[in-house]
Amino acid sequence: MNTFFDSIATALELVVSLDPTLWSIVRRSLAVSATACALSCMLGLLAGAWLAVTQFRGRRFVMTLLNTSLALPSVVVGLVVYLLLSRSGPLGGLGWLFTFKAMVLAQMILVTPLVTALTRQVIEDADSQHGEQLASLGAGRFLRSLLLAWDERYALLTVGMAAFGRAVSEVGAVMIVGGNIEGFTRVMTTAIALETSKGDLPLALGLGIVLLGVVLLLNALIGAVRAWRERRDGAANAATRGLVAA
Repeated sequence: MNTFFDSIATALELVVSLDPTLWSIVRRSLAVSATACALSCMLGLLAGAWLAVTQFRGRRFVMTLLNTSLALPSVVVGLVVYLLLSRSGPLGGLGWLFTFKAMVLAQMILVTPLVTALTRQVIEDADSQHGEQLASLGAGRFLRSLLLAWDERYALLTVGMAAFGRAVSEVGAVMIVGGNIEGFTRVMTTAIALETSKGDLPLALGLGIVLLGVVLLLNALIGAVRAWRERRDGAANAATRGLVAA
């Protein structure tokens, strides 16, 4: 029991004292996840908005593939990316294996389906309410999707936050393609797994505390954005009812 509390006390000391080893891992982890999330959002927002307003042959099959990709095991994604980037793979010439770029690519593959699926749902719901009105004003599908995305920008902001939370907590894929190399590709999740196996519980706990703090902060921000949007919509609806009554 004393060992447990001693480890927690040491872990908190590492976090508060800004231990260089711990915080270098944290910075690298946040950089990888932020880069992957930014690229995934650019692709996922466009793809999701397009899917929401477009009807085409095979759309149901595409949706099935998209929903299936949401449950892709991270270790399988890591294995596929490893094979692609290995020397004998089709992308081996890039020299990305066991680098920052390889981890970003693996996280992108995992996060992009999530962004696409959530964006499609948000835009599709908005299109069912306002799509006919926009179409009657002459807005084509592409313009309609952009207008609806702008109107739902706060909901899409929460999608981006959720995507970052998914990326920063990933361990299997980045372990395989990054190699967990100290000072180069070691991130929070892979470092926690390694330090726990080595018995260095204070560092593992310190990284776990930071990781939980990041996830908690993201959830708090998502809740704050949703609450603000609900208050904003409520005030707008009340103002509209007041004008109608007048």
